[in-house]
Amino acid sequence: MLSVSGLSKSFGPRTLFEGVTFRLVNGRRIALVGGNGVGKTTMLEIIVGLQEHDNGEVSRQKDLRVGYLPQEILDVWESSVLDEVLKGSRHVLDLETELRALEAKMATTSGEEHDKVIEDYGIAQSHFEQLGGYQLEPEARRILGGLGFTAADMDRPLAEMSGGWQMRASLARLLLQKPDVLVLDEPTNHLDVDSVLWLEQQLAAWPGAILFVSHDRDFIDNVAERVVEVARYTATEYVGGFAEFVVQREDRMIAARNAAANQQRRIADVEKFVDRFRYKATKAKQVQSRLKTLEKLEKIEVPEVEELKLKFAFPEPRRSARVVIEIENADIGYGDDTPVVTDANLVVERGDKIALIGPNGAGKSTVLKAILGELTPKSGSITMGNNVDVAYFAQHQVDALDLEKTVYGEFLSKVGEQPKNRQARTVLGSFGFSGDAVDRKVADLSGGERTRLALAETMCNPVNLLILDEPTNHLDIPSCDVLQDALQAYPGTVLLVSHDRYLIRNTVDALVEVRDGKVTQHLDVEDHVLNPKGEKPKSSAPKPEGNAGTPRPSEVRKAEKRSEAESRNKKSSDTREARKHIARLERQVMRAEEVVTGLEKQLADPAVYEDQDEMKRLLATFDTAKSKAAELNEQWESAVEALG
Repeated sequence: MLSVSGLSKSFGPRTLFEGVTFRLVNGRRIALVGGNGVGKTTMLEIIVGLQEHDNGEVSRQKDLRVGYLPQEILDVWESSVLDEVLKGSRHVLDLETELRALEAKMATTSGEEHDKVIEDYGIAQSHFEQLGGYQLEPEARRILGGLGFTAADMDRPLAEMSGGWQMRASLARLLLQKPDVLVLDEPTNHLDVDSVLWLEQQLAAWPGAILFVSHDRDFIDNVAERVVEVARYTATEYVGGFAEFVVQREDRMIAARNAAANQQRRIADVEKFVDRFRYKATKAKQVQSRLKTLEKLEKIEVPEVEELKLKFAFPEPRRSARVVIEIENADIGYGDDTPVVTDANLVVERGDKIALIGPNGAGKSTVLKAILGELTPKSGSITMGNNVDVAYFAQHQVDALDLEKTVYGEFLSKVGEQPKNRQARTVLGSFGFSGDAVDRKVADLSGGERTRLALAETMCNPVNLLILDEPTNHLDIPSCDVLQDALQAYPGTVLLVSHDRYLIRNTVDALVEVRDGKVTQHLDVEDHVLNPKGEKPKSSAPKPEGNAGTPRPSEVRKAEKRSEAESRNKKSSDTREARKHIARLERQVMRAEEVVTGLEKQLADPAVYEDQDEMKRLLATFDTAKSKAAELNEQWESAVEALG
């Protein structure tokens, strides 16, 4: 389908990668991982044709449709969310316009011309149906609903919505197009936990090929069936998800170290032989032979893993009151509108590390604004404890960085030369900016490196309450590890909003769920709260067959020979049973597809989206029915193929 062979790219004297090779075929889902600045986004842009490569080749089959979701969307939006998503299927909409024109023409023609119009209409209608034209709008609404849009949102002008929601709409448009190859650069950046889980389900069942970059370990594990790591100027492919990748990489490192150690022992033996017999005439040929062997020997390089292994020594903040935040019977919202959350109650004590989770729009950011004093509750109270010092990180802080300054200069402009008696360079080193890295321009940093710099500015002073709103957006996996280590070492109280379930499980000890206008506190990190759908994605990729069990021993023949007639009868009987099985499956497929069609008609009714609970129930039922129909269809195809 699409293959990358010997791909290389440099910028001036700096080599990003060279000799990169991998293949994308139907059902293959590859996660591209590696540190900030190694060239992951550049590689994606080369593959989709937005950048030129220096050497190598990107080959694709004729008429291959490739869909690309970049990290930043620069599109100009002119209409509603739904219309902008539908625009992605322009070829289907154009065909619908052609059908309307042919319908009008049928009413004004006669004779042979009328017959020709009817024939053209039949061809166009058949093509329109094959492309899913009649289900296009219901499918668009289903996808938007899965990504968190309400019925009212779908009719809003997209230009009025935030960049995060615009990114979701771009993702919805891409999923509606159903390209042969999906190329996604950090698709979970602006999603909440619910939407990430929904997206995992869609991508795990994607029939085409997927190449994506993500910092989310759980997302990689649930979607990818291969991992390509970009490190040390090359790329290495591993089979399996993130967990398998880590194990296989470690095995590879151990094997490489052992091979290098064995090679060093052989070299030492040769050098010892040469030193011993260098000046002995009878051994001259053997010495020369061994010296030539050493010259030709290709030294085994041990591919070390480049990770940010840093230590954090945060200064001890002043001691706050035992109760840091107390929310009592609070209704929180904006202006005269209906409160976003009602009757909220929450107690955060000194040293607590809590994650706020829930769908976007449920009120997580609203609760944070009320805690920070930016919103006054409509009723009830929000009390901050004594001696509480707050630092708040939000994504807009990355946008506020001065691109013309160096890392060091930008940091000093925000926090001063010695933040609380610590050298600025020491603090920057804790966040991965050491040596010459502090002299790089902010404009030359990757998105993840800028996020790290903004985090360093936020966390450098000894506050005792740290509030972080989606801090992992644009971070790579090693940078997420840096953040995780920092939060584990942080001596104060933490409120974290994140869609990254791995980070949540490894840094907090309690959850606060904001959902359906309510704030619910969970005193542990419970999986059923992090995964409210209660199921893992179902992969459409073929799985390796396991051992079906020990074959039964052959029955002892009562006669030495069987007649040809008996053999033919047995074969006919076996075939008859197989055909009956195929017929049963075919009927089941038809019934399952009828259920899907019926649900699609229900989803086409805009009234469904006015009731959020009904919409969610119907979407869940539709996903289940669609999965069942696909599973039955696969069984039918396998049975037909087995029959031959």
